[in-house]
Amino acid sequence: MKLLVTGGAGYIGSVVTALLLDAGHEVTVLDDLSTGHRDAVPEGAHLVRADLHDAADVLDPDTGAILHFAGKSLVGRSVEDPEEYWHTNVGGTLALARAAVRHGVRRMVFSSSAAAYGEPASGAPLRETDPAVPTNPYGATKLAADHLLASWARAYGLGAVSLRYFNVAGAHLGFGERHATETHLVPNLLKAAAGQDEYARVFGTDYPTEDGTAVRDYLHVADLADAHLRALDAVGPGTHRVYNLGTGGGSSVREVIDTVRKVTGREVPAEDRPRRAGDPAVLVAANDRAREELGWRPERTLEETVTDAWEFFLAGEAEHG
Repeated sequence: MKLLVTGGAGYIGSVVTALLLDAGHEVTVLDDLSTGHRDAVPEGAHLVRADLHDAADVLDPDTGAILHFAGKSLVGRSVEDPEEYWHTNVGGTLALARAAVRHGVRRMVFSSSAAAYGEPASGAPLRETDPAVPTNPYGATKLAADHLLASWARAYGLGAVSLRYFNVAGAHLGFGERHATETHLVPNLLKAAAGQDEYARVFGTDYPTEDGTAVRDYLHVADLADAHLRALDAVGPGTHRVYNLGTGGGSSVREVIDTVRKVTGREVPAEDRPRRAGDPAVLVAANDRAREELGWRPERTLEETVTDAWEFFLAGEAEHG
């Protein structure tokens, strides 16, 4: 199938693009390279450097489906500059959905986020039926894009899937995290292990959890990517489905630090700091729907996730001296 991948020069988009190519698909990547990397586009994919709002110029009637990863994703930045987030995450998705209908593209898989739920009322695993009450513009734009796709499915027959990510880490097929502004726990811990940062920061040690630190659901990027290929095969015309992607369990910040120490064989200095406003104690995905409807099952452990991330980190250090 001929596919368009928006944001295919980014972390998750590059891994999914590589898997699509391995599966025999023809892939065009649309990316403005504002946060992505040209060398992260897998060999064999055709890169078009363009704005998401210009998707109509990239699509053609032979395109069978779209996998949509392009977007802004920094929560703090979304609070400081919400216009940028609404323009890209919602306006860009609107332009893409319009282009899809115009060119007769019938399927779209969208990179959504657990941020759409906001702060959960309890520590129980989040289900797709739980209330979605985002607490920041980033989460609000992802939820708005989900609603947009649902309305496009009802009105125009688009088949769409929104995959809500929780915490993604690891590396696969030579592609991993390379963010200019790194906010994710695992890569920041690896920096501390390598001596690039003086210490790791632990925000909150008084949560009502077993060791007092926040619990999150860490999913290997390869397992996440596999869910996209399954969603692409499963999506039906005129339908919109939402799936949570997570392991169904969780690891505390302290547990992740201990895992990084074990994998790297290095000390990871950590500094305890107060909680950040709005951070829930537990944020874990219930993945029953994805298991039942997509036949998807996460396979990799936290240790395997950290090991793959560390190998990618070391390869980057070796490459750049």
